[in-house]
Amino acid sequence: MGNFLKTQNSFSNGEVAPEFYALNNVHGLSVLENMDVLQSGGLKRRPGLKQIAQIPQDAILVPFKISETEKYLLVMYGQTIDVYENDIKITTITTSWTDINLKQMQYAQRFNTIFFVFNNLKPQMLTKDADGFHIKQFSFYVNQNMSINIPFMRFDDMDGVSITISNSDIDNNHAVFTTNKDLWSADWVGERLLVNDIQWIVQSVQSARSVTVYTNSGFSFPGTPLYDWYVAAFSAKRGWPMSVSFHQNRLVFGGTKSAPNNLWMSKVGDYTNFDTGTGLDDDAIFLTLLSSQHHQISTIVSSDNLQILTSVGEWAISNAPLTPSNVNVKQHTSVGSTTSTYLPPQQIEGATVFISQSGKDVRELDLDDLSQHYNANDLCLFSKHLMNNPSSIAFNQSTHQLFVVMEDGYMAVLNKHPNTEINAWGKYITDGHFKYVSVFDNNTYVVVKRQDKFYLEKFDSDCLADCQTYNFTYRISAFPMIVNNHNPKKIRARKVSVRVIDTKTLFINSYRVEIPNYVYETGSSGYNGDLTINLLGGQINTIEPLWTLSSSEQLNATILSVTVDGWYSI
Repeated sequence: MGNFLKTQNSFSNGEVAPEFYALNNVHGLSVLENMDVLQSGGLKRRPGLKQIAQIPQDAILVPFKISETEKYLLVMYGQTIDVYENDIKITTITTSWTDINLKQMQYAQRFNTIFFVFNNLKPQMLTKDADGFHIKQFSFYVNQNMSINIPFMRFDDMDGVSITISNSDIDNNHAVFTTNKDLWSADWVGERLLVNDIQWIVQSVQSARSVTVYTNSGFSFPGTPLYDWYVAAFSAKRGWPMSVSFHQNRLVFGGTKSAPNNLWMSKVGDYTNFDTGTGLDDDAIFLTLLSSQHHQISTIVSSDNLQILTSVGEWAISNAPLTPSNVNVKQHTSVGSTTSTYLPPQQIEGATVFISQSGKDVRELDLDDLSQHYNANDLCLFSKHLMNNPSSIAFNQSTHQLFVVMEDGYMAVLNKHPNTEINAWGKYITDGHFKYVSVFDNNTYVVVKRQDKFYLEKFDSDCLADCQTYNFTYRISAFPMIVNNHNPKKIRARKVSVRVIDTKTLFINSYRVEIPNYVYETGSSGYNGDLTINLLGGQINTIEPLWTLSSSEQLNATILSVTVDGWYSI
């Protein structure tokens, strides 16, 4: 048996999973709810939520910043886009989108246009100009002969298939394609083919080996069957791009349902032109990720290099400038990222942060000291118990916080301050369910479901409660104590002292701590000093929290350290 006096003056590891309770070098907590870890290692009650608007249903949030004076937040649901400016809805756009899952939609912005891609729909573009907002389908560059500069490729079902061109009875722009194997079916109608360097469109299917096609170019009849022919990479049959980005002034498309591991890059500065031409430096680029494993591109990120995140690994193209003859694509890590929901990778301190395929890891893709190889460091090593089917992610650079919404309705929040080695996960809980999170103009916006209604809200440091209606409780519980490098069998606290600043409410082990009355006077920011309570309870099992600090009162609280005076036995 012995006495101890121990102070915890840093909570830099945040809430830590039970399997790490025996470690002596962890500055963590067993529970961290509705509090943020400060750059100093202390704790502060999270800001409340301000209600912006009630919305008809669950939605996703997309920032659309054109300039410092033109900044919009897009609230997207169903076939509707509500446009907000300064937290006021200014217009509503009705789209033609049907049968889509917005949670899988990806997007990228260039100047005053956002490009949206889906796995089952032609890419769409939303543009803001002097006349307002306009949405339309993406269109490839049209040549004088009415052919388009869409990428073409060969698919597996074309192997060993030859085409013989013969005359059609319709007119000089039509022909009949006959194959040596069964190939054609109704879903080929509308497909664009590249045969004998001419683009053709399938008009009708006559049989499994014969189709009628048409073209706007003059053509001849080769005397032999043609085996060297291609199909448009993007179509209703083959699928449309599932990911999009811009890199070195090229529009980049990644993956379709029929070509999940392919990447297409437009001509430099010409985002509708995917003609590979003769391989000049500014011509379009097409490449395939070659590996012994099946890779499906999850998303693509333009950073220091072009990063390609797939279902089973992380690749990068490091060339600068990037040209058709200078493409060095390499797989660096083998984590894999989720493909079922679009969780946009976040740029944090020069690294790319993404959710792993397992949904249990938050990884940081960062170059090594020689800038030659990427590592995928685990940012939630101590806190995987908080990761439960992530459904949305966003990083607020101004507050140094990464927000990850879980399907269960809470948010795991990473407070990350590399300069002071703060890497602390905690949990945000509200009276309802968080559904989506996005950062726009340094503010963190969320979609929240309360009862059966949905709301657009944002965190606001001037709000103590959520939406002036819903109270929330902050709660932190001690990490199991290690004394003199021992894990004690029994432990008892005689006194707990909490050093605070700007604090107006505190409960220690459910006992209210008395705070001087002047603290509640107008103009007072709160109490600064030590708040102490003597605990006369019995011994406890040391795997249980020795102390819990909490309050459900909607008042400020900032905790710098906790000191415990007690005795223990081993």
